[in-house]
Amino acid sequence: MRDTVVGPDEIVRRTVRHADWVPCKAAFIDCRTPGSDRKDNYSFIGPGVTQNASQHVNLREPHGFNLGAAGMPNGTTNSLHLHFTAEVFINFGGDYQLRWGPDGTQGEYRSTDGDVVSVPPWIFRGFTNVGPDEGILLTVLGRDDPGGIIWGPAVLEEAAGHGLYLTADNRLIDTVAGDELPGDVALIRPMAQAEIDELDVYTAEQFRGRVVAEEDRTWVEEPYLCSRLPSGAAQLSPVIGYGTVEHRAAAPHLGEPHGFSLAWLRAEPGEGVLTHRHDATQVLAAKAGRWSVRLNTGDDERTVELGPRDMLSVPPGAWHSITLLDAGPGRAATPGTGELVVVTGGDGRVRPEWSDEVVAGARQRGRVLDADGYLAPASVLAFATEDD
Repeated sequence: MRDTVVGPDEIVRRTVRHADWVPCKAAFIDCRTPGSDRKDNYSFIGPGVTQNASQHVNLREPHGFNLGAAGMPNGTTNSLHLHFTAEVFINFGGDYQLRWGPDGTQGEYRSTDGDVVSVPPWIFRGFTNVGPDEGILLTVLGRDDPGGIIWGPAVLEEAAGHGLYLTADNRLIDTVAGDELPGDVALIRPMAQAEIDELDVYTAEQFRGRVVAEEDRTWVEEPYLCSRLPSGAAQLSPVIGYGTVEHRAAAPHLGEPHGFSLAWLRAEPGEGVLTHRHDATQVLAAKAGRWSVRLNTGDDERTVELGPRDMLSVPPGAWHSITLLDAGPGRAATPGTGELVVVTGGDGRVRPEWSDEVVAGARQRGRVLDADGYLAPASVLAFATEDD
């Protein structure tokens, strides 16, 4: 594994503070449609599917996924649209009515704080903030290039009435602002009804099976080699994919490929995950509590503090540890704990490499990793393999 040292300037660049979020109010073709004209679109990791060349993007380098957010005041609607790769909503505070199907009547689900919703590709979906306050939905899109989106026919028709058109190369043309319709690139036309009729149908029960609400989370008490060591007792709830979990009985709620894994991590103050690294890009997004992330080792060690809605992109090969400092700010499902969302690039398992101190300390407490990278009793493996 390559050894990555993250310098001070690079740490600043990879840290996305909530205070520094930069919204785009004209990211999509429905930006003038009444009811959809107050959306804030954010692109933190990759541009996502924004249709505005002026969209601010915090980190453009490939992560294996795109991560952004939708900020929506009460009553604001995200119009019906279709994605080609996975779209996952992480409810970071808000009350949303999700709907799906060609005209939005195939089914509905009411999403509340703490939900993770994996919307299948190739179905139309939209949502409305029905809560009293402005809500935030984090959105994770599969793959580095999600391939754009297709809008519902009625969305395109209404947008044209407001002077907005979309080209085949994903450019938003605003004739009200003086843009001219291009002569060399075709405009996006509504999806043919015959093709719409062939789209997958999801019942409410099937859709609910793709939701992991707070009460659905399954917590792994000993997810890592460090879990029995002081300050290493974080718990993990795998939601999508296996990610970095090392307990062989742990299983995610959704195992199908998304292009990334996603898990909740929770800890009490003073606890977390001890020093490790791996070969995947990983984003830590704080939901509740104040967290300390130590990067690098020795003289290169640096510390980043994350509060609610702050994020940090950890590059492959970088040694790091995570500790909850204070459970106070933000809302966690379990009082007295902090919560992080951990998004890791790739569909397969990611095997952490632990520091020598963690390996030695775990062995003293009777824990090692077997040949498949899962937790095992040291006393048993001492007789199964040569102990070096």
